[in-house]
Amino acid sequence: MNFSQPEFLHLLWLAVILYYFIRWAGQRRQQLASQFADWPLFQKLVSRRGLTHHRSRALWWITAWIHLTGAMAQPRWGFHLEQMHQRGADIIVALDVSTSMLAEDIKPSRLERARHKVTDLIHLLNGDRIGLVAFAGTSFVQCPLTLDYPAAEIFLSALDVDLIPVQGTALGHAIRTSIQAFSKKEKKSKALILITDGEDHSGMALTAAREAREEGVKIFVIGIGSEEAVPVPDPASGGGFKKDAGGNIVMSRLNEALLKQIAEETGGSFVRSVTGDLDLEKIYLEDIKQRVQRKNLKTNRRRIWQEQFQWFLALGLLFLMVERGIRER
Repeated sequence: MNFSQPEFLHLLWLAVILYYFIRWAGQRRQQLASQFADWPLFQKLVSRRGLTHHRSRALWWITAWIHLTGAMAQPRWGFHLEQMHQRGADIIVALDVSTSMLAEDIKPSRLERARHKVTDLIHLLNGDRIGLVAFAGTSFVQCPLTLDYPAAEIFLSALDVDLIPVQGTALGHAIRTSIQAFSKKEKKSKALILITDGEDHSGMALTAAREAREEGVKIFVIGIGSEEAVPVPDPASGGGFKKDAGGNIVMSRLNEALLKQIAEETGGSFVRSVTGDLDLEKIYLEDIKQRVQRKNLKTNRRRIWQEQFQWFLALGLLFLMVERGIRER
């Protein structure tokens, strides 16, 4: 037996307090009676049944209170097993953590906007597994596929530009690492959300996208940044901008054309990051939910308990009726 509302059981302490109060009241009553007459004489003036009625009524009331408290706690015993199937898709989020993501054409920065987007996505998820891949000049799996969304948020908070020592942006490597993070047993229910400004120093992005298509992975891209070139901050310079070997300031812009090609190659879609959740609603609620097939991710057997509070309620009301039926003489 268990209780669905066990906090109500604390009210049973009131029954204990009431019991000791009744004992004290009985002793006090006897002291007052002794002032009227000696106890042997008082017993002859008042019937023994009348002397015990008030105690009986109190005991019936305490018994009723115990059962009514038990009913409020909602006792349950007896159960049947029910199969619970959790359906969803596998979603890998590949997040660009190269230094170009520090550009401030998107406030407060491209990287901060991207992190906020992934956090909002995790809050939108409903039964889907999520994993994280961080990439710059190389890539690695930061968080494997999981249904533990709070754990995914913890891994997300650790993503920063100093996480990967190899700088640059290798989109092809990021896509291949993401493909390997999916299960190899089936070629469905796989979605890759690529969040990047689109710079690609490897030139292998489209080749990797074709490999993703062959593995049944659809790529959905959120482009971070503006089409106008902006300088890339240099964390090592203490507030300056990154410079190339010739001393020129490194500029970065959103490579929208490439990102659209990557998405179209796999049957996915591209959106540009905007303030708010409109882009996420487009990517997840409209595109992934509609285009990516769901599968059984988890099957559990759950105990369905049978509520038995009605027995306690009936007994409590019965004891109250008995208490009301006793007339003190």
